[in-house]
Amino acid sequence: MTNQEHTQQWRESSFKAIIPFIVFVLFYFGFSLWTKDFSKVPMTVAFIISSATALILNHKEKLSKKIELFALGMGNKDIMIMCLIFILAGAFTATAKAVGGVDAAVMIAQHFIPSQFMVLGLFVISALISLAIGTSCGTIAAIVPIAVTISQALGFNPAILLGATVGGAMFGDNMSLISDTKIAASRTQNVEMRDEMFYNLKIITIPAILCLILYSLPLFTASGGAVNVESEVLNLDSFIKVAPYILLLILGISGVNVMFLLLFGTILNTIIGISYGIFDIFTAFAFIGDGTTSMANTIIVAMLAGGLLLLVRYNGGITYIIRSTEKWIKSKKTCEVGICFLVGIINLFTANNTVAIITSGSIVKELAQKYELKPERAASLMDTTSCCVQGMIPYGAQILIATALSASIGMTSFAILKGLFYPALMLVGLVFSISRTKK
Repeated sequence: MTNQEHTQQWRESSFKAIIPFIVFVLFYFGFSLWTKDFSKVPMTVAFIISSATALILNHKEKLSKKIELFALGMGNKDIMIMCLIFILAGAFTATAKAVGGVDAAVMIAQHFIPSQFMVLGLFVISALISLAIGTSCGTIAAIVPIAVTISQALGFNPAILLGATVGGAMFGDNMSLISDTKIAASRTQNVEMRDEMFYNLKIITIPAILCLILYSLPLFTASGGAVNVESEVLNLDSFIKVAPYILLLILGISGVNVMFLLLFGTILNTIIGISYGIFDIFTAFAFIGDGTTSMANTIIVAMLAGGLLLLVRYNGGITYIIRSTEKWIKSKKTCEVGICFLVGIINLFTANNTVAIITSGSIVKELAQKYELKPERAASLMDTTSCCVQGMIPYGAQILIATALSASIGMTSFAILKGLFYPALMLVGLVFSISRTKK
């Protein structure tokens, strides 16, 4: 949050302030359900309509002031960092594909992973990379192009492969010690990240095992028997072309910043492409440029969401949600339910799990102290809930990136969600965990 945002005088709790969220839900889901096609309404249009609604509300404030606030929200530090990741992810993906890294990765995957375990393999690989670099978005940007090519090469259902990729990335992000969400949850509750991770394991271990079993079933491992993309023999060149992916994992384990990793990977892809005579420097620039602009839609959605959030918060919408949650909390169990609801509803409306945790962190800490809930448990509930919601909304950053990078095969957000089992299983684990809490 910027210093300018800190200086704003937030208004009192107001139901009226959350009307833009309601408009968003009614407009996007309403038209989508009416047409029975969730690709009919672009996410950008839905956010523009709801943002316009937010600007119309609060007649006592000058329009110029509200526009300034909206712009301030669009330029929020967290939003801009997210956009930078999107830009670098687009550049990395475009150069990796141009140099042949994606096809080489597919060849290696086909060589070492039996086809019946390909879906499971993508889940595990995504989980390991995300665990290493601490971001599901960066992992999805790197692995989705490989998943798309594998689906075309072997005839797998692309929704299942992409769902496994996104699910694995979200698992790794939820457990990584350098994840933004884990850092935010731990810091807001003043606990050690490793302690919070221990509580996370209690919730997600069984869901993760169930997910592994599901992705091993013949129903999801059967392919259409398509011909492989590459028929050439696996050689040293293939491993050189996937070196950026390998370094992404190795350097990530060392704690290197994800933006540096994506930038470094883009440069390395460029060097490999020029060295092999695949393209020259100016063609490389063209690939990088096309890759960055391919993420424009995703960036626009992220910025509009940031602007909308700040206006809603300024008008008292977030305060209203928080106070409404507090009214029915009476025991430790209902406190846990309240924490999950609070984080979940803010995440649902903001489409940003880190923002949801930061926004609700202080009130969660107060509730945990009042009802004698261990801070590690409170942090774990926040972290896990945000991951569940983020993985089940079609306008979350992870789904948007996967959709953007698989547009060439016509994948939509809801198509990917059909193959994404992990967040739903994690939600079941969360509900089970809370049900065991003593009143």
